[in-house]
Amino acid sequence: MSSVQVKNVPRALHAKLRRYARARGQTVREFVLEAVRRDVERMEFRERLAARQPVDLGRRAAVTLDEERSARDAELER
Repeated sequence: MSSVQVKNVPRALHAKLRRYARARGQTVREFVLEAVRRDVERMEFRERLAARQPVDLGRRAAVTLDEERSARDAELER
């Protein structure tokens, strides 16, 4: 497994990292690794999304969403 070392972390940021890690029951290493992994996954998702061709639904997706939400709300009100 590879290693990454981050130097010159501002004290205030390091304190926040410790606090958030402690609140989650994690070490700072676990917390930072999870944050880095999540950010890389987001970047990869955005790259895949940008590479996709647009899909023509024949109408705006917002209209379909509004209709589905209205139908769901009506069902919940029964």
